[in-house]
Amino acid sequence: MFRAPVRRTRKGDYEVRLSDQERQLLASLVPQLRAALQSGTDAGGTDDPTLRRLFPAAYPSDEERDREYRAMVHDDLVARRHAALDTVEASVGATRLDEQEVLAWIGAVNDLRLVLGTRLDVSEETELTFDPDDPDAAALAVYGYLGFLLEALLSAVSE
Repeated sequence: MFRAPVRRTRKGDYEVRLSDQERQLLASLVPQLRAALQSGTDAGGTDDPTLRRLFPAAYPSDEERDREYRAMVHDDLVARRHAALDTVEASVGATRLDEQEVLAWIGAVNDLRLVLGTRLDVSEETELTFDPDDPDAAALAVYGYLGFLLEALLSAVSE
């Protein structure tokens, strides 16, 4: 019988059933994204092309308006992402999460998946088949797992 890794309880909180390996994986990914955010972004946008999906253009056809918009909201967006990462880092070992923590997990897992997908050049047409000889096999497996976890988190919240 399949048991969802995250489920809403009768008390209104969320039970998290992840293995030690899954928790270690998440714990190892958080500082990597944090470091990328710290070194790869500035008020004008993003210096790291793998972060581009985290900061999409608001005005793609108007470079000046887009630059102004980014200057206005960029620091807040980065701060929110860091706050979500802080929450995951602090609660990665927890077996129960409240709604705010689950929402932070959703944001952080989605950001991790977007960045990894960009690094792997994943598109809607990409098949997540795992050829052990593929040098990206482990990263693709992590990408697939993050998608699975994100879906489980979203399903738990929508119940």
